Amino acid sequence: MLYPLKFKPILKERLWGGTKLKDVLGKPIKSEITGESWELSGVDGDISIVAEGPLKGVSLSELIHKEKENLLGKSVVERFGMDFPILIKFIDAKKDLSIQLHPNDALAKERHNSFGKTEMWYIMDANPGAQLIVGFNKTVEKEEYVKSLEENTLLDLMNYENVKEGDTFFINTGKIHAIGAGVMLAEIQQTSDVTYRVFDFNRRDKDGNLRELHTEQALDAMDYEKKDDFKVMYSNQKNTHNCMVDSVYFKTNYLNIDRTMEVDVSSRDSFTIYLCVGGEVVVSNTAGSATLKRGETVLVPASSNSITIHSDKATLLEVSI
Repeated sequence: MLYPLKFKPILKERLWGGTKLKDVLGKPIKSEITGESWELSGVDGDISIVAEGPLKGVSLSELIHKEKENLLGKSVVERFGMDFPILIKFIDAKKDLSIQLHPNDALAKERHNSFGKTEMWYIMDANPGAQLIVGFNKTVEKEEYVKSLEENTLLDLMNYENVKEGDTFFINTGKIHAIGAGVMLAEIQQTSDVTYRVFDFNRRDKDGNLRELHTEQALDAMDYEKKDDFKVMYSNQKNTHNCMVDSVYFKTNYLNIDRTMEVDVSSRDSFTIYLCVGGEVVVSNTAGSATLKRGETVLVPASSNSITIHSDKATLLEVSI
């Protein structure tokens, strides 16, 4: 049986990034503009590498091809083949991210031979007054949206959400959105790096160039209807599974742990991912254990029948398919 696997973070500099991933989560960065830490990735060109234990140095793709159902679960292999279906990130927005959206599975397959990008955000840190943009503040027509781009008034149509630690959002494909300055969050998403950027606050990169916009591609991918379907409400009962998201793409539970908790996963038929979003915790199966502190992630293989979680005080996000 495979032991719980931790992976080396894949660090990404971004125009809007900062230093919270180092200052708050202890990531090994030197840059002043690190915006993302990819914790678990099967994206081509950014494949995660095991960080410790007997499999140290082995890539996630190598493990999948060798272990298949033992790692992923039979139903996951039947659905996704050798592709790892989830991408886990921590994001630090020192500045506003561009306003963007993601295509659904059908469009992403047709245009990019990719999955779509449904995602959820868990707020880990937020400066006073920090906000997200999530959707429109009213239902708009396509022509009204195009006019707002032409007249530089798109921000007038946006819905702004004030945020604090623990707030959670589910972002359907097609929903226009942006992470605002001062927000650090955990992101759980379909494995996809397809983003349609529609407005970037007229910023220029380090070479003085405006970043590419995807105005035309976004028109057919966008949901123009105002929908209050994004704020995730969840319970905070201790030492049990509090459901946050139950979608066809991933299921996420919130765990508030202050003792030893045994999790029976014998019927899950999926790998299980734990993101530690507070405190410190030990995650074990019969083959080994991994210690997680805030900002660390572990992949527990599907071959595990049970998982032991022990902490005096920790909060976790548990993700499976």
